Amino acid sequence: MRTILSLIQKEFIQIFRNKIMIPIIFVMPVVQLVVLVYAANLEMKSINIQVVDNDNSTLSRQLASKFEASPFFILSKSNSLKNAQNKIKSDNADIVMNIPINFEKKLLKENASDIQLLFNAINGTKASVASVYCREIIFDFNKDIILKLKNVQTEIPNFKNINVINAFWYNPQLDYKVYMSSGILVVLITIVSMFLSSMNLVREKEIGTIEQINVSPIKKHHFIAGKLIPFLIIALFELAFGLLIAHFLFNLQVVGSLLLLFFVASIFLITTLGIGLFISTTTNTQQQAMFISFFFYLVFILMSGIFTPTESMPYWAQKINYLNPMAWFMKILRMILMKGSGFYDIKNDLFILMAYGFSTLSMAVWKYKKTK
Repeated sequence: MRTILSLIQKEFIQIFRNKIMIPIIFVMPVVQLVVLVYAANLEMKSINIQVVDNDNSTLSRQLASKFEASPFFILSKSNSLKNAQNKIKSDNADIVMNIPINFEKKLLKENASDIQLLFNAINGTKASVASVYCREIIFDFNKDIILKLKNVQTEIPNFKNINVINAFWYNPQLDYKVYMSSGILVVLITIVSMFLSSMNLVREKEIGTIEQINVSPIKKHHFIAGKLIPFLIIALFELAFGLLIAHFLFNLQVVGSLLLLFFVASIFLITTLGIGLFISTTTNTQQQAMFISFFFYLVFILMSGIFTPTESMPYWAQKINYLNPMAWFMKILRMILMKGSGFYDIKNDLFILMAYGFSTLSMAVWKYKKTK
């Protein structure tokens, strides 16, 4: 035990002696948490809609005013469909709403009328969400027309409005920053555990001190524990610090158990530290370690569900995602933080993460060769 503590002390001295390492560990995560939560926002606002009102009637103006009153749209009027389409081509508009001639007349006499919506679908997500917003506004407009102009309630005595009462659990304000901040925390501690641990051992190879350690009487498990535990402690500290920042800046409330949260985080960090150690044993330079770590890191992030649900991925991708430790931890972290889930709610996912951690760390220890 004394040997491990001495090695941990030595590692902390090396880490804090490196002037480049300190900003990477303490400054960069804070900046990323503050900036990325605001920047990585999938809420669709300021959607530019061009309205071509060929009818210029009372009802067509009412329909346009409903879009203008929405907080999601910025409405501009265009005098022709061609000009509005050019706005889309020049990327100065997201939607064109073309209201035809005799829109009001057909709606009043024939009980039906058509409008044309053209979407800039280069960003498919933005276009699909915007189309939902448009349908909701048009549906609300139709309901007003039915109730006010056609007087449905007198024609159908049994007609009753259906009142829908929404209840948003776990994030009542629908604040996207709460959802994103929890995901960014996973990204930050992964940087420390996988990136830095993979380059730490390789650095020993580059400066030649690994040979001295290999011929020393230090046992293999002592050396590995001394290498990994400091980064485990630093990553847990960053998680705690990040939770404080997210609480005060983004009002992220920790609903569940902090003890359970840090226990699960420790299991996840053992997994990523094992991956980092395995990478360091198969590379000879810090540059090689950095590129290989970045490859796995990027794949893990994009498939982790930080931006979109993993259930939206293709079936084959969901199967591959079973090998992604970030996806398991992202799910568990959000369940504990936002839902207040207990051990029995997350036990299946936790056991999978533990098996993953045991496997990666065992492979890394097996791969590392120490000569006496």
